[in-house]
Amino acid sequence: MSIFGKRKAADPKRGTEALERPEYGWIWKPLLVLAVLYLVVTMALGIWWSRPPASFDVERASTMQRGGGAEAAAQEKTLPAARGAVTTAALMASIGTLLDKPGGYLRNDLMPPGLWLDNMPNWEYGVLRQSRDMAETLPELATTEHDAFEEIHRRLMASSQDWLYPSVEHRLEQSHEVLGDYLRGLADGSAAGFAASGDGLSRWLARVEGRLDSLTRRLSASVGEREALRDLVDIDADELAVQTPWYQVDDIFFEARGTGWALIHLLEALERDFGDVIEAAGASDGWQQLIAELNMTQRRIWSPMILNGSGFGLFANHSLVMANYTVRARELAADLASRLEGVELEAPGEPSEAAAPETLEPETESAEETSAEEPSSGEEAAPTEESEPEGAAQEQEGAAQEQGETEEDAQEQQEPSAPESQDGGEEEEEAEN
Repeated sequence: MSIFGKRKAADPKRGTEALERPEYGWIWKPLLVLAVLYLVVTMALGIWWSRPPASFDVERASTMQRGGGAEAAAQEKTLPAARGAVTTAALMASIGTLLDKPGGYLRNDLMPPGLWLDNMPNWEYGVLRQSRDMAETLPELATTEHDAFEEIHRRLMASSQDWLYPSVEHRLEQSHEVLGDYLRGLADGSAAGFAASGDGLSRWLARVEGRLDSLTRRLSASVGEREALRDLVDIDADELAVQTPWYQVDDIFFEARGTGWALIHLLEALERDFGDVIEAAGASDGWQQLIAELNMTQRRIWSPMILNGSGFGLFANHSLVMANYTVRARELAADLASRLEGVELEAPGEPSEAAAPETLEPETESAEETSAEEPSSGEEAAPTEESEPEGAAQEQEGAAQEQGETEEDAQEQQEPSAPESQDGGEEEEEAEN
């Protein structure tokens, strides 16, 4: 019996609700675990995808792109590749690297971890810009116009961030296929190779100089002191670029690294194809120095992030170090462009054909001189005819015999020269074919 009155009856519904109400407090734990796992996986993929690709051997890339295998290697040993094959293969390998490296092409990604990355997409942009410049220079390097060059350049000039069809990856694949068709045409002789001239190389190096000059200015713009920047790039302070924001310093730095990576391989390939032209211009040492300067841009980065220190402070300024290498590479590119301009080598068949008349001219001249001298001796003997008619007649007969012998010798010497000129023509036809 209740002390304070009647006891309230227990509500039967309250007990049933307490038993049937579910507890949802446990569901956040697996969701948190999944979110942590997702972040860990994306961060690991981002670190892996941000590693720059390794360099490749241009000679091996040429063999692989031409078909690979033992047959291609044997053909390369017996029959040298056409001029331009190594450069075409190096351009194909550079484009293939953008597609086949870990993570593929990341600059147009819309989902993590590619969306969160900025170092590798800017590295890709540096490689893509150099591929565009080389594709633009191909018609200037070749001996004849080819429809493939225009198609390659048109596809590579599309926006680097397109993700809808046709995406950047699709355009890169098409450019790779067109370059492969042209390379196979060089192998079977259906496509014309590059010209033995330095004018095309000079124009390409002029484009390289412009790219490196732009990179040097933007790298140097990371410095807050405009006077120090003016001393570095040697221009007026009013013409200096606007100071680079701190969150874009690493973007320009990795674009410069991608530019250097692509230029190293293209320079090595052009050296294989135009080694005789570069040597004729006396630019072999400068060419090697340019490659060495660009190799310095690929040194390992020990810092976990790109630093933007000032002066002789505690932290380094990676952008200024990179600008130091790019400005020297720019000067070397300008010097090489001036040296290679106007350099042109003769075709292989021309020297042999031009050498035949030079060997014949002295022989014919000597025959004419001997024939001209012998009548003069006859004239000198004429006054002696009255005193010694028989001796003069014998001398004239001997002079006539000597003149006949010299004419026969000249004919015998001229007869073998005809096959030589014919061989020179065959060599010229083989070179044209």
